[in-house]
Amino acid sequence: MTAPRLYVDSADVDRVGRLLRAGVVHGVTTNPTILERGGRTAGEIPALYERWVDEGAHEVFFQTWGGDTASFLRNAEGIRALGDRVAVKVPATAEGFAAASALVRDGATVLVTAVYSVAQALACASIGAHYIAPYLGRMRDAGMDGDAVIAQMQAMCEGSATNVLAASLRSPADVVSLRLAGVPYFTAAPDVLDEMLFHPVSDSSAVEFDAAMERLSS
Repeated sequence: MTAPRLYVDSADVDRVGRLLRAGVVHGVTTNPTILERGGRTAGEIPALYERWVDEGAHEVFFQTWGGDTASFLRNAEGIRALGDRVAVKVPATAEGFAAASALVRDGATVLVTAVYSVAQALACASIGAHYIAPYLGRMRDAGMDGDAVIAQMQAMCEGSATNVLAASLRSPADVVSLRLAGVPYFTAAPDVLDEMLFHPVSDSSAVEFDAAMERLSS
């Protein structure tokens, strides 16, 4: 089984930076909605990339836009120019698949995002996309059995160059259940990642250890 990776899905520079500097996450994922929610602008993307790489990100994902293949490719050029740790996100539309295929052939690291069906996952694997991002929470909101669909996507991608990077994860339990289904990579909001690192018994144990060490040192 592929070793797991965690990514932070946010444009909150302070919280992203804290997780990166702690070495807890492998990188950062964003999309236009996340950037807008974080109060960022398109003009800040180069500075965000530089900051997050400086803070330890191995990969930073930004999404191309435009609605048609030519626009997706044109806007992807600026993203790719940011540096060698950037990955281009492309939405899973007919025009997006054409753009993703062209970007893969040109050597870009590509994530196809908002993948909602196993058939779409198969198409992503066929074009050699490096990642797909299915949205667990949004699948459930739409009445889908998101856990089962994503498990089938993972099975579909086995043996290919395409990795499942699950998104829209709303609790640590979401991450754990998908990991047990073989999914290797996960992106989540800072609140979910913080919750993954906490257990009250761990904290109380640490307090006991410190108290014991103080007694041993007195």
